Amino acid sequence: MKPAILLLLLAAMLPSTSTRAGDWKPVEKVETYAISGRTAPELYASIGEKGPVIGKDSAGNERRVIAHTNFKLTWQRDYQPEGGACVLKTARPKLTLTYTLPKPATPMPAGLQKRWDSFAAGLAAHEKVHGAQIVDMVQKIEALSVGFTIADDPGCKKIRTELTARLAELSQAQRQASRDFDRVEFGPGGNLQRLVLAFVNGE
Repeated sequence: MKPAILLLLLAAMLPSTSTRAGDWKPVEKVETYAISGRTAPELYASIGEKGPVIGKDSAGNERRVIAHTNFKLTWQRDYQPEGGACVLKTARPKLTLTYTLPKPATPMPAGLQKRWDSFAAGLAAHEKVHGAQIVDMVQKIEALSVGFTIADDPGCKKIRTELTARLAELSQAQRQASRDFDRVEFGPGGNLQRLVLAFVNGE
């Protein structure tokens, strides 16, 4: 057998790296919103006025946060009928994580800058945990999806409805984990509570 033909045969036998489970990485973006102030309390007050809006409270007032992690998730899925059933052969995610963080609009004195740098680094680390939770959810969705099979579904219609229901459970679990994490971080003695106090009070 000629070497060129042998190489072609070997290449055909190797699994495709473009469809291998887990062979993806999220795209991460950082967006900032401008805040102003000449002191730490003024800067923190500006965060309260200009932070990302995540909804409204029971009174209809806007709910703002210090920082926020959002994501966009789309999928490339390959559904194939097999013997009357439908099998999800591949499910490749495209995940974009967007971290929204505060940024002072003007230069600061050296002492305030040092406190701000510590505060900003802590905020970014906190949001990175939210990002990791989202990545974990997507990995669980991928693991559940690939090979997912529904019998008596030659048109591959039932499988989409059933898959959506299964994935909703993983999505809800991620949201709950995110809320639980924030509750601890902002609770008494939590990392974010201590971070805010250290920045505002210089502790």
